[in-house]
Amino acid sequence: MALKIRLARAGSKKRPYYHIVVADIRAPRDGRFIEQLGSWNPMLPKDAERVKLNEERIQYWLGHGALPTDRVLRFLDQAGIAKRPERSNPKKAEPGKKAQERIAAARQAEEEAKAAAAEAAESAGEEAAS
Repeated sequence: MALKIRLARAGSKKRPYYHIVVADIRAPRDGRFIEQLGSWNPMLPKDAERVKLNEERIQYWLGHGALPTDRVLRFLDQAGIAKRPERSNPKKAEPGKKAQERIAAARQAEEEAKAAAAEAAESAGEEAAS
């Protein structure tokens, strides 16, 4: 049985509150879970106690092969329970294909305009010399 430590949404509409639970990966997000391990209230300010964790039980489930989701792993990293590796995606900041095509077309048009202006200035200089 594959286990995940993940968030289960609770709270009312537009007032989210999450329980940190260990559940079978096949169970629905807000459905059946094995054990509740903590909670997260994103409505509280960041300096307040937003995340509550039962560290002993989390260690137990991690030892039994439960894998945390990315968001839960962030909480565990902040608490010093587990280490979250740094991620690097250098292509994320690059524009998409269409934007790159538009940029290339704009550069080409700019170069053509400069060439035409230089040619016009050169021909104007030759006319003045004659």
